[in-house]
Amino acid sequence: MRLALALAAALAAAPASAGDEPEAKAEPAPDRALVVAIDPGHGGPHPHAGARGPRKLYEKTVALAVAQKLGAFLEAEGATAVLTREEDVELPLSARAHIANEADADVFLSIHCNSMATAEGRQQAQGVETYFLSPDPTDAEARLLAELENGGPAAMPVTRQSDPVKGLLDDLSLGQARNDSARLAEFVQRQMVRTLRAQGRGVRQAPFLVLSALKMPAVLVEVGFISHPQEGRKLARDGYQERIAKALAQGVLQFADAVLQKRLVAAGERPKQAAPAPVKPPRSVAGLPGSR
Repeated sequence: MRLALALAAALAAAPASAGDEPEAKAEPAPDRALVVAIDPGHGGPHPHAGARGPRKLYEKTVALAVAQKLGAFLEAEGATAVLTREEDVELPLSARAHIANEADADVFLSIHCNSMATAEGRQQAQGVETYFLSPDPTDAEARLLAELENGGPAAMPVTRQSDPVKGLLDDLSLGQARNDSARLAEFVQRQMVRTLRAQGRGVRQAPFLVLSALKMPAVLVEVGFISHPQEGRKLARDGYQERIAKALAQGVLQFADAVLQKRLVAAGERPKQAAPAPVKPPRSVAGLPGSR
């Protein structure tokens, strides 16, 4: 797996301007492997460790373990995995997006665990959900989650360029990637529910900063409630983390086959290769039955 820690350190010292819009991402080259940027949420000491579960289990630990397993599964299928972090380090949101853009990634996944603040909520709330970027949250709960992940209610998504004409062109050029993000979220959410037999909380939308400066289809995945007594314990288990990673891998590869490759074929180009065979969703991933 490729990693850009030096780049991340430099960005931590000089984060990108909040007014910068990402440039449009060209269609993936037909003869290179699928590149998937995997972002383990949070990292580093308190208050950057994320939500806390049973027995001092932290969101940052689960996210990193799942990300590393996901990267291994994807590379076994011929894809290239780029992790934004491979250690327990603090990493600015701007650096995470920059790493993915610099890697010319085709897909971006940010991995997180959900949590509830109240005793009643911790006993009841469980399940998986997948988010794509939108300025309009699905509901008040989605808005609150985005505020927490963004660093508080004062944090705002990347603003549009002051030039209205350039802002419009940027919106048009990025529109395809953002539309594809909703499709990617559907594939990922469906596979998580099927593979984990978890409660599906649906595909949702919210203004997550980590998704706002990306050139490629991107989603933020909540793989379970670390605060739930039973689900939190499962999230700590290596075997359950592997099942999450397998589900995410299947969702990504199915999206690549159904959306990215078909678009290349429609344009008259050869499908992208995954060294040496074309990237396509496996009929089984490490023993899991295919969903087709």
